[in-house]
Amino acid sequence: MAAGARVAGQPRWVVWGAVLSLLAMLTLSLWTATMWRRAPLPGADRIEVEIPRGASIGQAADILEKAGVVDSSEAFELLARALGDSREIQYGTYGFFEGEGWGSILERLKRGDTLIVRIPIPEGMPSIQVAERLNAVGRLKGRVEPPAEGTVLPATYEAKIGETRADVLKRMQQAMTEELDRQWERRSEHTAVKTKDEAVILAGIVEKETGDPSERRRIAGLYSNRLKQGMRLQADPTVIYPVTKGKPLQRRIRQSELRANNGYNTYVRDGLPQGPITNPGRESIAAVLDPEVHDYLYMVADGTGGHAFARTYEEHQANVANWRQIRRDRGI
Repeated sequence: MAAGARVAGQPRWVVWGAVLSLLAMLTLSLWTATMWRRAPLPGADRIEVEIPRGASIGQAADILEKAGVVDSSEAFELLARALGDSREIQYGTYGFFEGEGWGSILERLKRGDTLIVRIPIPEGMPSIQVAERLNAVGRLKGRVEPPAEGTVLPATYEAKIGETRADVLKRMQQAMTEELDRQWERRSEHTAVKTKDEAVILAGIVEKETGDPSERRRIAGLYSNRLKQGMRLQADPTVIYPVTKGKPLQRRIRQSELRANNGYNTYVRDGLPQGPITNPGRESIAAVLDPEVHDYLYMVADGTGGHAFARTYEEHQANVANWRQIRRDRGI
């Protein structure tokens, strides 16, 4: 009773002070929860913000306030330090939305959820075109020269806005190194190549010879048979490469080009070309390292987008005659 009486007997200003303090704490908690978890406004515009490399949370908060992403850099920094974790924020260009929750903003900064561009490199794209495509992508920095042929793994790559093209190209080349290492460890005893470099060279020929994925292992087996028997590959793509650096020829091959001794032309050169003729994809590399086992030695187009295969030269000549008739019928 005595203790209760003391509480009841407190001065009015003390009671009101406690009530106001409690209300202030509740208001602050509500404001914090609202700012931390709120969703962007419907139809909100995206605000792009560049966070430089090495920026602190305080510097990032100042940038966010100037851009209109947060209302108070001091409050954002205070809450970020109190409610965030130990991860560092990541540099790059971000796209935040008006009204986006501060918790979401901080999480994206720490996760490095930056704006990106996607760069597709299709199978069989030669290095001269890889460089052209990379240099044509906007919002990246610097320029690149064509990399060594056969060093880029075809895939779709993501790059941060503001990233250097040189860094993106390094990732493309590192991807090829890792993929080749992985597949080399699983190579079949039937492969005709003796090194990883040879694998890329032969895979590039297979890549250029067919647009039908189901033929890759069969064509790889055919060229493997020729290499093992000491026959010249006589692959048209190796004639075209020195002329166009891998770009489409867009005309028929000339007799002078078939006779050219340039280090690539496998009509006059024994074995493999002196280097790759394109950037082969995963499946063509896999086909070369695990070719189909058969006794085919010849092939020619069959008019359907694929090839007719033959074991003997006589069979091949019949297939060639059939292909020539198809071309005459089509007027090509």
